[in-house]
Amino acid sequence: MSLKGLAAKLFAKRIHAKTQKWANNPVVTQQKVFEELIKEASQTQFGKDHNFSAIKTFSDFAQKVPVRDYEGLKHYVDKVVKGEENVLWKGKPLYFAKTSGTTSGAKYIPLTKESMPFHIQAARNAILSYIHETGKAEFVKGKMIFLQGSPILEEKNGIKLGRLSGIVAHFVPKYLQKNRMPSWETNCIEDWETKVNAIVEETINEDMSVISGIPSWVQMYFEKLKEKANKPVGEIFKNFNLFIYGGVNYEPYRSKFENLIGRKVDSIELFPASEGFFAYQSRNFGIKNEEGMLLLLNSGIFYEFIKADEFYTDSEGSGPKRYTIGEVELEINYVLIISTNAGLWAYNIGDTIQFTSLKPYRVIVSGRIKHYISAFGEHVIGKEVESALKEAMEGTNVRVNEFTVAPQITPKEGLPYHEWFIEFDSEVSEQPNNLEVFALKIDAAMRKQNMYYDDLIVGNVLRTLVVTVVPKNGFQEYMKSIGKLGGQNKLPRLSNDRKIADFFTNSQL
Repeated sequence: MSLKGLAAKLFAKRIHAKTQKWANNPVVTQQKVFEELIKEASQTQFGKDHNFSAIKTFSDFAQKVPVRDYEGLKHYVDKVVKGEENVLWKGKPLYFAKTSGTTSGAKYIPLTKESMPFHIQAARNAILSYIHETGKAEFVKGKMIFLQGSPILEEKNGIKLGRLSGIVAHFVPKYLQKNRMPSWETNCIEDWETKVNAIVEETINEDMSVISGIPSWVQMYFEKLKEKANKPVGEIFKNFNLFIYGGVNYEPYRSKFENLIGRKVDSIELFPASEGFFAYQSRNFGIKNEEGMLLLLNSGIFYEFIKADEFYTDSEGSGPKRYTIGEVELEINYVLIISTNAGLWAYNIGDTIQFTSLKPYRVIVSGRIKHYISAFGEHVIGKEVESALKEAMEGTNVRVNEFTVAPQITPKEGLPYHEWFIEFDSEVSEQPNNLEVFALKIDAAMRKQNMYYDDLIVGNVLRTLVVTVVPKNGFQEYMKSIGKLGGQNKLPRLSNDRKIADFFTNSQL
């Protein structure tokens, strides 16, 4: 074994021991984080406005600090953006992670000197966890690529801002810089298609061992590599054996990736966001990740959880019940609420999660609280549609590149229905011989998972779902049309309206 590989194994063992210490004491760990956050922010404007000095327990906090999304916190963030100090957190943030908002335009998520290290450590520890569990460390000698946003940062009132992935590029450890790709110049290219082409040229003759990024955009990179070399990615990069991803569920992409690569590779799932790095996969790396990801309880983030089906209720005027880590249950759909050392307080990030294990606490991302379909009270979530499509494809050679689902409330004739827009992978499979039969398979799987949906079908409120075929690269064209091709942008699996559906219905693709 190389010296670099041996050093990585020893470091991985040390980090594993530290992880076990807090993972085995979850409630105590979270209480310590909670107390530290309240203490450190007590003299900020937000802390004074919400009487942090009188907060002794979580119950006190829940009474004084309501759950907010970005809109609810925006008047505080605006002050920080203007350059004011000690507003949400002590001093000024180091950076703003700039993201696209739905109602407020750009969102500016603060990153502080206390919060930024945890973003870096979590990504590092995910890889170290893989090394410790598998004993595989030689990949550290090869080249690594992280498909990410441009590292070029703007400045607003003395604070630098950019996409989180671009900011993180400034924190790559020195021992990784020689192995890291693409080059700084290529990483700075803004246009995604131009950037991917440049990355292909730059990496095609390198010894790539680790590739990381959102699956839909890594897929584009792989397709271009395969087209240029006329052979599978696994033959181009013979030592490529680890794929790291986050942002979306990998399962709908897994069979496509294995075809593009030409073999199976290990994978690590991450749960990062501009607001914090919440979880990573810590075992079973060579197979489908059904166990979930280890929730990071010691990373400057205090977690609360609200049952998704209670989220919009307001019992006795106090809002839905807010649970802490010691109160959660398995397989309940929770809205994730966070308070952080970047100054986000009882903040709804919009993601829903489910616990798959309570010893230690492991989670899967089940969807978005705003990305659902409940036009008729069915409460369909992302995890359900992904599972239903996977079940319908089992035992067939049908493969899917991408898909999204929307309600059709006012059809020209017949009952309303859910419309599934699916782009089939024409390179490795054909679309189903009978779309109606395929749709019925999906529908049956949906009805097994969601009793509300089943009741609506049985009660003749809805008819069975309809599949509409999207032509090759149709979803790429859609993302390009709204200026969100590439980077950290993700296609919603579910919409409660027909904005995406209308693009395909009205376009000439």
